[in-house]
Amino acid sequence: MPQFDLAVFVPQLVWLTVFFAILYFGVVALTLPKLGRVMETREATVTGDIAAAETAKADADRMAEEYDAGIEAARHSARDTVGAAKGKATAALEAKLAQGNSANDARLAAAEADLAGARSRALSEIEGVAADVAADIVERLTGARPDATAATAAARGALAA
Repeated sequence: MPQFDLAVFVPQLVWLTVFFAILYFGVVALTLPKLGRVMETREATVTGDIAAAETAKADADRMAEEYDAGIEAARHSARDTVGAAKGKATAALEAKLAQGNSANDARLAAAEADLAGARSRALSEIEGVAADVAADIVERLTGARPDATAATAAARGALAA
């Protein structure tokens, strides 16, 4: 094989080194700057994206805090409004209850007065009827009718007991 012939081996090795150096430095000289620029561009893009993401996260966190504060303020306001409405409703209800109670008390007093009057009239009529019945019974048993005042006094005494 001619590649292993020592007479041509050293010149082949020299030419291999020359061509390798030309190709290597030619490729490196042309490719490395482009590769460096691409890497720098990607690094700048990634760094910019990370910075933008951090800024967006900070903005989102701030907005979330503002939202939570707004919700809490709205809840507090709603609690105050509900409490005020309850207070007004309770006061109005108590006023109506007091008005209704006073009207009921007035009607109750009038009804008790009417009842007392009806009771006294009924008792006086019962006394009269009892006196008449007692006088009739005494007249049937004895044959003589007793005095009306005595019969009324006896009926009143019997009803009081």
